[in-house]
Amino acid sequence: MFNNADEVLKFIGDNKVQFVDVRFCDLPGTIQHFTVPTETFDDKVFTEGRMFDGSSIRGFQQIHESDMLLMPDPTSAVMDPFRQHPTLNLTFFVHDPLTGEPYTRDPRNIARKAETFLKGTGIGDTAFFGPEAEFYIFDSVRYDTGANAGYYYIDSVEGAWNTGREEEGGNLGSKPPYKGGYFPVPPVDHYTDLRSEMVRKMIEVGLTVEMQHHEVGTAGQAEIDILFGPLLKQADNLMLYKAPTPRPSAWSSGCLTRPPTRTWPSRPC
Repeated sequence: MFNNADEVLKFIGDNKVQFVDVRFCDLPGTIQHFTVPTETFDDKVFTEGRMFDGSSIRGFQQIHESDMLLMPDPTSAVMDPFRQHPTLNLTFFVHDPLTGEPYTRDPRNIARKAETFLKGTGIGDTAFFGPEAEFYIFDSVRYDTGANAGYYYIDSVEGAWNTGREEEGGNLGSKPPYKGGYFPVPPVDHYTDLRSEMVRKMIEVGLTVEMQHHEVGTAGQAEIDILFGPLLKQADNLMLYKAPTPRPSAWSSGCLTRPPTRTWPSRPC
């Protein structure tokens, strides 16, 4: 969408963007953020960066060495389709504030170094990655751990365990059986319209979507396939992929490494 800082700043002015959402990735791979009004966001951010406290970020710094520097990546900028006020999401690289060097525990920096290393080997210029991300759509997710008990409870209108449940308007019995969700048409597939809405949001933020469908598992297992791309770009794309659930939402979507018992295994995303 953007190639340099000037294009980002021009877009902010021309489109009356009110906030910039400053984003970066922690070591385990979760996007972190804070939001600044565009009145305090100017060209100096692209040359001098922005400081933040890295001591509370998983896998980063100790409290006595908490200061960290963020440097923006203009090519990552995208409008957030969910925020109430016009907001531009901008992903940053993490740097050491004393040396100015890229931070060794920044996953985006690691990906960038890997791409540079590949070119240096002479084996190839680009490696393409195409993750097959799958997830579940639940109506309810509850869990707790106390001094005397611990539990987790998930539920979905699609769950095979709900064939005998009393439901408002009557239970019509259209539930994918265990390992039987690949891939029936509605009404057994309850979430095709929701997945289509997710796809439209993904396309809106710049992702190229190939297809969407119900996966093997009961209880709303879903797959939306996006086109392959270079390592760093595709990693950023996958972070965008995790966001497009309509808000406010009556559903909870989760990329599970361990799905409900007896359902088909879901690949983590």
